[in-house]
Amino acid sequence: MPGLRRDRLRTLLLLGVLLAADLYFHLGPRVRRRLRPRERPPGCPCAHRAATSAPRPAARHVPPAEPDGGGPGSKLRALFAHPLYNEPEKPPLLGPEDSLLAGPEALRYYRRKVARWNRRHRIYKEQLNLTSLDPPLQLHLETSWIQFHLGISRHGLYSRSSPVVSKLLHDMRHLPTISADYSQDEKALLGACDCTQIVKPSGVHLKLVLRFSDFGKAMFKPMRQLRDEETPEDFFYFIDFQRHNAEIAAFHLDRCELGSPSFRILDFRRVPPTVGRLVNVTKEILEVTKNEILQSVFFISPASNVCFFAKCPYLCKTEYAVCGNPHLLEGSLSAFLPSLNLAPRLSVPSPWIRSYSLAGKEEWEVNPLYCDTVKQVYPHSSSGRLLNIIDMAIFDFLTGNMDRHHYETFTKFGDDGFLIHLDNARGFGRHSHDEVSILSPLSQCCRIKRKTLSHLQLLAQADYRLSDVMRESLLEDQLTPVLTEPHLLALDRRLQTVLRTVRGCIEAHGEHSVVANGPTGQSAPDSGPS
Repeated sequence: MPGLRRDRLRTLLLLGVLLAADLYFHLGPRVRRRLRPRERPPGCPCAHRAATSAPRPAARHVPPAEPDGGGPGSKLRALFAHPLYNEPEKPPLLGPEDSLLAGPEALRYYRRKVARWNRRHRIYKEQLNLTSLDPPLQLHLETSWIQFHLGISRHGLYSRSSPVVSKLLHDMRHLPTISADYSQDEKALLGACDCTQIVKPSGVHLKLVLRFSDFGKAMFKPMRQLRDEETPEDFFYFIDFQRHNAEIAAFHLDRCELGSPSFRILDFRRVPPTVGRLVNVTKEILEVTKNEILQSVFFISPASNVCFFAKCPYLCKTEYAVCGNPHLLEGSLSAFLPSLNLAPRLSVPSPWIRSYSLAGKEEWEVNPLYCDTVKQVYPHSSSGRLLNIIDMAIFDFLTGNMDRHHYETFTKFGDDGFLIHLDNARGFGRHSHDEVSILSPLSQCCRIKRKTLSHLQLLAQADYRLSDVMRESLLEDQLTPVLTEPHLLALDRRLQTVLRTVRGCIEAHGEHSVVANGPTGQSAPDSGPS
């Protein structure tokens, strides 16, 4: 009997130790996190936190250059002064049918969203018995993200004459966050697979939706690869890392704004405004999220850095996590487009989609006359749609992005509406390799807009060299240097490849058949060069 009592005592002591450990290591931190007051430092959160915590070498904070258009020898200033960049937009906006959103309807929708946010936030606080002195959010019509949404037209995501992009970039760089969450597509997939079965990264990317104090939203993609690291040549394009600096650089390559010459390079205006930022993952993500799944994937690394990883179905293991240093993590922030409830978008598979398997090829990879087939199939039978796809192919070739499997358009603008250049994070992975197959829409169809060709020819001249204007433009970002020198020089090399391809088409079919003068152009030749 005494032995039996001792066994009972040992069992009780063991259970007590396990309960205490669970309270201390699991429940305790969650309770303290819920009850901790969430302070927001005034002004720029990054500048305040950088003073107490030095980021990793790749995230070194360099004060951004003022976007004043450059000095007397600025190639950006010279590019901005060129007549090609000072032509008036044609055709001019004609009326409401040219704008994406109807102003009054959009504002009513946003007011309802803010009211719903305030109501849910109040209920959330009451459930946790938390008190907050923060006043309810107010919707201000002059905020940059609202003006950005209202300025989208059939000609691009913003106009040349609009100063709103500068303000939007500033706000995304400096405003405090009020919430963090998974994107809707990731929420729909959470739990759809068994994380214990994943042994390799599946779509090695991680992204979050951050909401700011002005109620604007941005997609946050954290740094996963150092600037000077190249994607291994044995990597398939569909398992490549998503690079935050590629998102930033793609926006600079695409963008245009009349008020600042550093915002004018290709003048496509089809990439959502994107900016780099040092984010405090503790204060600006963990402490503002209401998503318990997101809270559960945060941990402290052996180096005392705050880390988090993606839940299933992407990355289920801590070795694929991203970490601050110890709290600061650099990443890209891309402005959200208007809600699909306000501005429906159509996602269309690219006719030059790649094979997302370990073996096999698509028809376009083996059929040099593939473009003839594409031109017979709606919606690519529209000459304007085909020219926009070729624009996108040139853009992707310059950045090295092989992962353009779909493209999106606003349904309001019909078949000839511009293509939105979303998801550019798989670009700028290999500066030592030019993937010429990305140019297949150009080489097989032998068509290009005259405006696009004129910009490319100008950027090939020594006075306006693409690498030089990109280098100068990227100095404006907080995370400079965004691209390493080899990636900048690769832009010049790839630009020459594009121009050689166009020259080959003109020699085979004549300039009249290859270069389209209007937004839709004329009929294309029957086939590409043999």
